[in-house]
Amino acid sequence: MTIELLTNKKGNKISKYIYGQFSEHLGRGIYEGLYVGEDSKIPNVNGMRTDVVEALKQIHVPVLRWPGGLFADTYHWKDGVGPKEGRKKIVNTNWGDVTEDNSFGTHEYFELLRQLGADSYVAANMGSGTIQEMAEWVEYMTMEGESPMANWRRENGQNDPWKLKFFGIGNESWGGGGNMRPEYYSDLYRQYQAFVPQYNKDEPIVKVACGPNEDDYEWTDKIMSIAGEFLDAISLHYYDLPTNTWGDGNKGDATGFPESQWDSTMVNAKKMDELVTKHSTIMDKYDPDKRVSLFVDEWGMWTNSEPGTNPGFLYQQNTIRDAMVAAITLNIFHKHSDRVRMANIAQTVNVLQAMILTDGEKMIKTPTYYVFDMYQKHMDADLVEGFGEEIENVSYTASIKNGELTVSIVNYDKDKSQDIEFDLDNKYSDIVYSKVVTADKIDSHNTFDNPDVVTEQDFDGAELSNNKVSVKMAPKSVVTITLK
Repeated sequence: MTIELLTNKKGNKISKYIYGQFSEHLGRGIYEGLYVGEDSKIPNVNGMRTDVVEALKQIHVPVLRWPGGLFADTYHWKDGVGPKEGRKKIVNTNWGDVTEDNSFGTHEYFELLRQLGADSYVAANMGSGTIQEMAEWVEYMTMEGESPMANWRRENGQNDPWKLKFFGIGNESWGGGGNMRPEYYSDLYRQYQAFVPQYNKDEPIVKVACGPNEDDYEWTDKIMSIAGEFLDAISLHYYDLPTNTWGDGNKGDATGFPESQWDSTMVNAKKMDELVTKHSTIMDKYDPDKRVSLFVDEWGMWTNSEPGTNPGFLYQQNTIRDAMVAAITLNIFHKHSDRVRMANIAQTVNVLQAMILTDGEKMIKTPTYYVFDMYQKHMDADLVEGFGEEIENVSYTASIKNGELTVSIVNYDKDKSQDIEFDLDNKYSDIVYSKVVTADKIDSHNTFDNPDVVTEQDFDGAELSNNKVSVKMAPKSVVTITLK
């Protein structure tokens, strides 16, 4: 199969924020995952565990969404600032009914961002909070001059304001965030956003409205028609369930699953293209200039929790199947980069389709982590269009940055290898980067006893000759090559 890449035709910029992360106060995602506290025996800097931070720095996390998720709409930010011994303890009613001691709050979040070199994406409490509470939080975070909240921030040890880049107003307001109708949410959003203070006029806060759940196209239409002029972005949530069963049903196991669930998972992953296409079409009706961004700020695999763990903690293993889903989905986001300008995989550590799993002092990187690592060269690169016959069970993407062409290909056929040829309309002299993630079994995964079962390896199956690149793809593999 031959694909022609139009390297001389400049495409849309692939926003680095497509590679964003999401970490909620859920299970062991923040506590034990990202944050262990200053007194922990686990090596840390200001409470942030060093091994996890260093691993995330390697994939250059561009933005981290926090504190939720459903947790955001029960979170009252004032409980999480000030001396830790005086912070209010609450019950996390959304995730396991465990006690939350609020030792990770606003200051800790921005310290984590500092260590990661990432931008902020804060989700405001619209569900159980007030407009005043929201406005005071923004004041606390961003006010440079004299004010009650800015002075309180200084008393708590932070003299300079932080940069609040993205601000979500409402999370899943159609469900756990308030069971609202789109008309009601739209009016409420208009009201809330009017009281988001903009203290830094040179860098205005990007205001994000709660968008639809999966294929709720009416929600998108109502939000855009009623509140479109007051928002900068609208969110979309979609999870890949192997069995398409929510509630108390069997979502499918992360490991030991039948071959049929490999196939259903790939079908569900590809559905992201349909969802983004149709929601974008609705947005085009009200916003033909594409001023408003589509943020897919929750996406990824959702399977049954691992046996023996708290089901409210959403801890699941991560296999080569997850790597396929990650690559397919990122390729789709690239394709729609004219509208999709952020995405946040759920979630960063120990929850759902995580980059990293921890167990006490131990840490492992997942197959999904290695896909994010291989795809880094696409961040803020220009999309390259490709033409040719569609190849069954193959997805690809290409981009150019700093004169280098990067091509990423996924062969998600669980049994068959693929020979693919890319015909280039420009001259490249050398393959300067060539990596692969692959595995023998459909549920191959890393464990704390065997952490390197699925890793990123050097790839020798690509050959450049006469402006053509030939790639021999093993089954269940993700490949990235860069040409110069």
